[in-house]
Amino acid sequence: MSTILSSLTLTIPEKIYIKDPQSSKLGRRILEYSIQLIRQEGLEKFTFKKLAKKINSNESSVYRYFENKHMLMLYLISWYWGWLEYKLVFRTNNIEDKEDVLKRAIIAITETPRRDETFGFINEEELHYIIVQEYSKAFHTKDVDEENENGYFIIYRRLVERLSKIILNYNPSYCYPLTLSNTVIQGALKQNFLHQHFKHLSDFKETDEEPITKFFQNLIFNSLK
Repeated sequence: MSTILSSLTLTIPEKIYIKDPQSSKLGRRILEYSIQLIRQEGLEKFTFKKLAKKINSNESSVYRYFENKHMLMLYLISWYWGWLEYKLVFRTNNIEDKEDVLKRAIIAITETPRRDETFGFINEEELHYIIVQEYSKAFHTKDVDEENENGYFIIYRRLVERLSKIILNYNPSYCYPLTLSNTVIQGALKQNFLHQHFKHLSDFKETDEEPITKFFQNLIFNSLK
């Protein structure tokens, strides 16, 4: 089974890339090592020149896959949303109890990531770290409306809609399923950021087990009473 699953790929909107990096060995190395470099240096200091050196290639080979580092970051963020969607669907499939489905969905979205061998060339723990630090930069740009119209955020929109349907399935009379879904998905990242950098603004303790998941389970089920 693990051999079969390891061949899975996540479909990313075509307009984000020039050539899909998941389609070649070099492309997969670009994804793998870009995550490492962005974690080490941050998005501002990350360059294709540094990436090319890391993968023992030339800068022009990276540009055959992505127009610029913003598009590469959009690809990584889209991949992350797609991975969350994959986990959500996998964890809730064939579960009939509505409360259990919602609990499983919250866990899939908010839990501390573990390395997933299903996609061997991506380190999900490192990817999660850079998404926590950098994801808002993909949204907060002057071109965000145009990029949204071009479908760059379609996976994120689909993830929000999936979670909102699970919320409505649990409580059909709830008025704000999309807003609550957004709050969970982006809030989990924001709480991770605050816990890492502003511990005095966080109620979570180092000894707590999955505190962000517990917080959002409490928030959601109390909101849906």
